[in-house]
Amino acid sequence: MAETAHEAGGDGAGGNGAGGNGRVVEGLRAYGLIAAMWVRSTMAYRTSFVLTTFGNFAMTALDFVAILLMFSRVDALGGWSLAEVAFLYGLSGVSFGLTDLSIGSMERLGRRVRDGTLDTLLVRPAPVLAQVAADRFALRRLGRVTQGVLVLGYALVVMDIDWTAAKLLLMPVMVLSGAGIFCAVFVAAGAFQFVAQDASEVANAFTYGGTTMLQYPPTVFALDLVRGVTFVMPLAFVNWLPASYVLGRPYPLDLPQWVAFTPPLVAVACCAVAGLAWRAGLRSYRSTGS
Repeated sequence: MAETAHEAGGDGAGGNGAGGNGRVVEGLRAYGLIAAMWVRSTMAYRTSFVLTTFGNFAMTALDFVAILLMFSRVDALGGWSLAEVAFLYGLSGVSFGLTDLSIGSMERLGRRVRDGTLDTLLVRPAPVLAQVAADRFALRRLGRVTQGVLVLGYALVVMDIDWTAAKLLLMPVMVLSGAGIFCAVFVAAGAFQFVAQDASEVANAFTYGGTTMLQYPPTVFALDLVRGVTFVMPLAFVNWLPASYVLGRPYPLDLPQWVAFTPPLVAVACCAVAGLAWRAGLRSYRSTGS
């Protein structure tokens, strides 16, 4: 089954040059069509959409409420003020929220592998990655993005930042780069489920767990953990490093200042590695045998 689908061009692996660009365009088009279908389905029940979006907003807001409760007892957390922690929280929340909105359905891949429903995607004339990412596109996840934007806005209002052209440019760059890094983690975690099949919780430890960790300053974590999320799984480039430049704070691990401007390069490298992992995982798939 898998081999037949790959030959038909359904694996989304792409190729080099014009062929590879064509596969990317085809994948984006397929993703857009599938996502639009789910959006139309969602908006058919607008009251339900509003309630579930608000529920998503409220559930994610509880994370920041926990931070507010901490600061009701302390003036600083690891040397960082409430506004500075809110800045980290908002950056992580917006970047992860955009990723969760766009490809959060990747976490369902393990279930499809186990019950064999992935086979139906393999025989369709569209890249599998685009189909899996857009499957059951949940517009209600805008609640998480909205909550992150509000916290980030609060931090920007209450902090006295010495804005420069470089810092202003870095703000949208770090949000988009952070989303790209999280996308790579989601795709790599999905590729792992081809092998483990029942590893959604393991994947969540790096996706949802990763964004939760980034909501707090690096100074509250052990140095070995900070090294791991800087040099092994580079989540530190989502907000810790660029935020340190914007806030004028010391960099984790005493890294040079120019690393604050490398998140786009890190995001591209992570996506390339995740793409290779996805190809390898998809090619190893042999259906359920039933």
